[in-house]
Amino acid sequence: MPFRQIHLDFHTGENIPGVGSKFDKKQFQNALIKGHVNSINIFAKGHHGWLYYLNGVSESHPSLEIDLLGNMLEACKEINVRNQIYISAGLDEMMAKKHPEWLFRNKDQSTTWVKDFTVAGYHELCMNTPYLDYLLNQVEEVVKRYDTEGIFLDIVGTRKCYCQTCMNRLISEGKDPRDDKAVSELGERVYKNYLQRIEETIHSIKPDMKIFHNSGHMEKGRRDLFGYYTHFELESLPTGGWGYDHFPLSARYIQGLGKEFLGMTGKFHTTWGEFGGFKHPNALRYEAALNLANGAKICVGDQMHPQGMLDEVTYGLIGEAYKEVEEKEAWCDDVEAVADIGLLSEECIKRKDMDNPHDFVGKSDSGAVRMLLEGNYLFNVIDMEEDFSKYKVIILPDVILLDSCLEKKLKEYIRQGGKVLATGLSGLDENEDRFAIDLGIKYEGKNPYKPDYFIPQFSYQGLGSTSFIMYSDGIKISLDKGEILGVREDSYFNRDLLHFSSHFHTPNEPGKRSPGMVRSDSGIYIAWKVFSDYATKGHLILKDMVKYALDELLIDSKTLVTSLKEQGVTTLQHQKEQGRFIHHLLYAVPVKRGEGVEVIEDIVPIYDIQVQLQVEQNIEKVYLAPQMMEVEFSQKGNKITYTVGKLDCHQMVVLEYR
Repeated sequence: MPFRQIHLDFHTGENIPGVGSKFDKKQFQNALIKGHVNSINIFAKGHHGWLYYLNGVSESHPSLEIDLLGNMLEACKEINVRNQIYISAGLDEMMAKKHPEWLFRNKDQSTTWVKDFTVAGYHELCMNTPYLDYLLNQVEEVVKRYDTEGIFLDIVGTRKCYCQTCMNRLISEGKDPRDDKAVSELGERVYKNYLQRIEETIHSIKPDMKIFHNSGHMEKGRRDLFGYYTHFELESLPTGGWGYDHFPLSARYIQGLGKEFLGMTGKFHTTWGEFGGFKHPNALRYEAALNLANGAKICVGDQMHPQGMLDEVTYGLIGEAYKEVEEKEAWCDDVEAVADIGLLSEECIKRKDMDNPHDFVGKSDSGAVRMLLEGNYLFNVIDMEEDFSKYKVIILPDVILLDSCLEKKLKEYIRQGGKVLATGLSGLDENEDRFAIDLGIKYEGKNPYKPDYFIPQFSYQGLGSTSFIMYSDGIKISLDKGEILGVREDSYFNRDLLHFSSHFHTPNEPGKRSPGMVRSDSGIYIAWKVFSDYATKGHLILKDMVKYALDELLIDSKTLVTSLKEQGVTTLQHQKEQGRFIHHLLYAVPVKRGEGVEVIEDIVPIYDIQVQLQVEQNIEKVYLAPQMMEVEFSQKGNKITYTVGKLDCHQMVVLEYR
């Protein structure tokens, strides 16, 4: 896959005149050259349902007079820019108006995307209706008519649909449409049928064509679906609701699946569909570097003006980032992540709520990834099918209840010497009756006191120990054969209308204690939902608890130790074919602007970052890339130490071995 892609939106309604009327091949080509672009997703059909070429199987945009799609593809070919074709699959406003019986319906019979008649917006269509055949005809035509590498289909995924077609199908099968499980099961079948028919349609014509189905988020644990994707594209616009934590969480899962992938951000100040909104160049530089550090290629989203021009400022902005990417590509292709820790994703165990497909990640996942990034740990996000033995520590964040399969797998992992960090409800059986793995403790139920307090047996940031408030629900445990690392101290009572003290919550009752953090031969257990609490509250003691636990479990086997500040990001990638490791360091601080938009503007250099790496190979040379500047290093046994003199947004350190 190419490294420097553009995703070109073009969702142009019928009320816009002169569509494509000012398209100029040279202007289009010059913009792509200015942006250092080597691949582009080009639209055949947008969300409004119109085709952007002529004489097709369905209607072209009413004001279109040229084959806009064909002209763009020809322009790309002349300057050796690769391409794939975009087709809006789940949204087609023209068909929504003509065939309202094809619309997707929620349980309350409302539609999705737009729910209010007074608000402009799109309507999603159900793939269990004749709309699927209509879509397949469009896909078939595009594949036959145009020379392109791939097809990108948008706004799809598993859905719980209550339209009359779906309800009647369930009834005809002898099932109850009021049974949510039956509706979910039908949604799975409908989506897999869509995937199969798309693949058959495309690969019967061009067997090697790339296919990607986009739902705004790659759902973890769905390997049963991933075989229908030839590659992965991780839509993740930090300013558009995804935030800066979403991409690392997705990428640290996807890279382990063994297919090429790219991360998709946007040039927009906010999100898709914005005209005249621009990120600061430093934001795109950082986002592109974050992709490289996580083993991904890069895609930046743009939207073409209805008259067919690309914006010169936009491609100057993108070019600032893509020029740097172009210089770094040699060290970023065909890489494998080095990881000490496997984070078993909440999303893999507790499947995404199909009623809310855009609720991307659970709080325990996002809080855990934030802690691991800030702690400079090397980690992957994993599912049930992963090989646990690859990791020194497995984290079970907050809500991981164990079925018989997971219980067996974890027991074998522990028997072979692996360590577990479990928090909150994690480690309990599915009935929440007992701990299914031996963590040196017994389950006594949920703690009735809220809030309660944690007193560590270790020093908090070198300042000593005290009673720290725990905002999340606590789990009451008793000691079996573990070692106490910290204790719980309950409050005097729970606050209510007639029974309260002070402004906010009841203080701790000194001496009213029980175990709160315990170490055993299997690992460490923390009796609160610390990860989801960190995602919502950001209380620093929570991170200190987890860092202490992980450092105790890793002991001297930690692959990477660095003085990089906690707002930095660090990864270690392995290029086996070239015989080298690539250590990535990034630093930028997103700030909140307006109503929750995360913005990167200034990037402040940091200096003299100390690094210690443990690798089995004998390192012969260390240098900065792409500068090709050698770095002094020392190696004692398997430990290599060096100093990165300056980090300005992104720096790669290459360690070559023979």
